[in-house]
Amino acid sequence: MFIAMNRFRITLGRETAFIEIWRNRESRLTEMPGFREFHLLQGESTEDCTLFATHTVWDSRNDFEAWTCSEQFRQAHAKAGISRDLYLGPPQFEGFESVL
Repeated sequence: MFIAMNRFRITLGRETAFIEIWRNRESRLTEMPGFREFHLLQGESTEDCTLFATHTVWDSRNDFEAWTCSEQFRQAHAKAGISRDLYLGPPQFEGFESVL
């Protein structure tokens, strides 16, 4: 199993807009072999942002990497730059292999 996470720092007061983008997006994840599940997680707020993370579970790292090279990935991320004002910097990727 492989877990892929992206952390996002979202401008205070823009949390609802960020959630709506994810709620209304055409993800295309379910079309990909090895995809198991997706979660959007909301964390704590600081004085300048609220932390969010996307969390996807895959059968393997190879399945995740195939997603990142796919046409489905390109289409799902085609509008990613439209709402740049929501973000305090780029997302931070973290990948984890299951060991137990």
